[in-house]
Amino acid sequence: MTGLIAFREIVLKVHSRCDLACDHCYVYEHADQSWRARPKVISPEVISQTASRLAEHARDHAIPSVTVILHGGEPLLAGTARLRLVCEEFSRALTGTADLDLRIHTNGLQLSTRYLDLFDEFGVRVGISLDGDRTANDRHRRFADGRTSHPLVLAAVALLRSEPYRHLYQGLLCTVDVANDPVAVLDALVELEPPRVDFLLPHATWETPPVRPDDAPDAYARWLLRIFDHWERLGRPVPVRLFESLLSTLRGGPSLTESLGLAPTDLVVVETDGTLEQVDSLKSAFEGAAATGFNVFDHAFDQVAAHPGVRARQLGLAGVSDSCRRCPVVRSCGGGLYTHRYRERNGFDNPSVYCTDLRELVDGVEGRTALRESAPQLSDPAELARSQEELTRILLARLHADLGAEPGWARAWELLAAVEQAGGAGADALDAVLDHPFTRTWVLAALDAAREGRQDGPEAARRLTALAAAAVLRGGLDLPAEVAYRDGEVYLPTLGLLRLGEPGTEGRATLHVTDEGYAVRDGRTEHRFGPAAGDARWLPVRTWSPGPDAAPVALEDLDPYRNCFPRPPRLRLGTGEAEEWRGRLDRAWALLHKAVPGFARAAATGLTTLTPLAGGPRAGGWGEAGRHGPGALGVPYAAGVRETALALLTGRRRTRLRALTEVADLYALDGEWQHPSPWRERPVPVSRLLADVHERVAVEAYRRATAAPEPGGSDRIHRALDRLSEAAELTVTGKRLVAELRYELKAVDA
Repeated sequence: MTGLIAFREIVLKVHSRCDLACDHCYVYEHADQSWRARPKVISPEVISQTASRLAEHARDHAIPSVTVILHGGEPLLAGTARLRLVCEEFSRALTGTADLDLRIHTNGLQLSTRYLDLFDEFGVRVGISLDGDRTANDRHRRFADGRTSHPLVLAAVALLRSEPYRHLYQGLLCTVDVANDPVAVLDALVELEPPRVDFLLPHATWETPPVRPDDAPDAYARWLLRIFDHWERLGRPVPVRLFESLLSTLRGGPSLTESLGLAPTDLVVVETDGTLEQVDSLKSAFEGAAATGFNVFDHAFDQVAAHPGVRARQLGLAGVSDSCRRCPVVRSCGGGLYTHRYRERNGFDNPSVYCTDLRELVDGVEGRTALRESAPQLSDPAELARSQEELTRILLARLHADLGAEPGWARAWELLAAVEQAGGAGADALDAVLDHPFTRTWVLAALDAAREGRQDGPEAARRLTALAAAAVLRGGLDLPAEVAYRDGEVYLPTLGLLRLGEPGTEGRATLHVTDEGYAVRDGRTEHRFGPAAGDARWLPVRTWSPGPDAAPVALEDLDPYRNCFPRPPRLRLGTGEAEEWRGRLDRAWALLHKAVPGFARAAATGLTTLTPLAGGPRAGGWGEAGRHGPGALGVPYAAGVRETALALLTGRRRTRLRALTEVADLYALDGEWQHPSPWRERPVPVSRLLADVHERVAVEAYRRATAAPEPGGSDRIHRALDRLSEAAELTVTGKRLVAELRYELKAVDA
């Protein structure tokens, strides 16, 4: 079926009764009382048929692993024999089809070595419900006669923590009650050293709202934030899934719990009689809310997956209420648990009954952690550069995994390793050639070719040998650097182009360092070249300096991989053309420093390479960012001084944002949500809107300083920034970038 989301998790009700009388239990105390008509214990026939249905579903959808959670009531009441049958049947059915992750969720009262030995045999991990210290736990989790269950639960946890069962300990589940002391609750749970703690809001709807002392709309948020603060003070001693889910979504990652976030549900419930139902918490809404009309004997899991109720919880942003879609924290809260949205007059098309709590909780966690959780690359150019260097090396290592068996590649790789092991000047030289922006261009092109099955191993090896040789020469190392040339020439990254033969010829030559520069041996002939050689066979990479204190910038018109810009690069500039371009760059840079000195200094940071492009400036005169590593920029050769200045400014803004997005999450990538743009006719994704604002703040500053402001330009930027501030896709790092842009625009408007 089109768009069907397969189930990867089933909750198997193995027993429908319980040995406690918890007054907050959604199974026995809430609207749906269907448990009364169901068998107490699951039958062998239901077990076998469910296992077969799950195996069929996993096979049809090529699911690599499935999770089966044994649940109730109280699942341990099913006894060891029935639980063994469950483990055996599901293990048998899934063998060779999908990995099986077996879990059980229990109150722990019946837990003993008999059960744990069985769970150890089948790898069943155990989660236990516990609401904290004795006072907190006794508030709801009691026997029918009012007796405490707390000592028995602690004994069960102690047994589970002991050897040889510790590896089965999955964690503790705690239902929130704001009448309890949050600090005492967390301390009691942490003392038991759980692998994970889950905090759950008590199930409630708009028809049966949660208890709120003094009618405070944020009581649950304040309680959970006190837990969060104490958790932080303790150094986050155990994982807390609620908090880790919020931190994940605030960084742009996925939700880690069904109760938060927009991830589609992939869970189905099997009752003791084989009835197939939706998520169990729906029983809190109304009688029959979880029903599907299907069962394991007559229906496949695909039919349940296509049920309208299931599909409603798989729609992501489209599945939440209108007010939730417009809320900036919707990626983190996801509109709240589906059950908690229920209102009799309009079903589930509402915000959560905990809406105020969730908004305050998300904002509270973000406010407490934004500085620490933001990517350091945003505010530290050196950290951004280090991250980009590491990215190039990761990509190169991936390419090596594809091409390591190619003989030419293997020899060059060994030479690179020798250069790195030389340390000192050798390591610096290797860094210089690997950090050359067009090294990234080459690696990405080679990876694309490998992925598409058209990899030219010898061609890739030629570039790697040239990289290794350039590192040897730059480092002044006494190492044999053999290069392969084609069409009579070889380009040595960061150094220049060496002509070794007539056009159309191919061969190999060995390079080495001399007192005066470099030399090449081709057969019996040795030829010297380099900075002092004055040889027409050697075309060095020219440089230009953007200022007296700035590092030289390469004017790269030789590298064959410089053709990575939207428009073609110029061929090698003549001597006069190069001098003319240097002069134009000098005047353009002087104009930038006079007009927008702060933006000019930022543009100079990390700039290493300029490539002259064919043709004049495009509309607006903006610079070109291509598919390369950071530090490179394409500038139209025929542009005038003012257009060149604008190209330098905007091009550097583009490359900086691109470099950031490559190593830091500025926005989530799990939705193509559209936003109105002041500059475009149609709505755009947040990535495009952010890129537009990032460029136009600098452009507005430049135009105002040069007496050529765009009418209404600042107002448009403010509107776009307001839209970005409401965008749920932005991560904490993205929000800090928007704040930075507001600050820049404030200075422009002053």
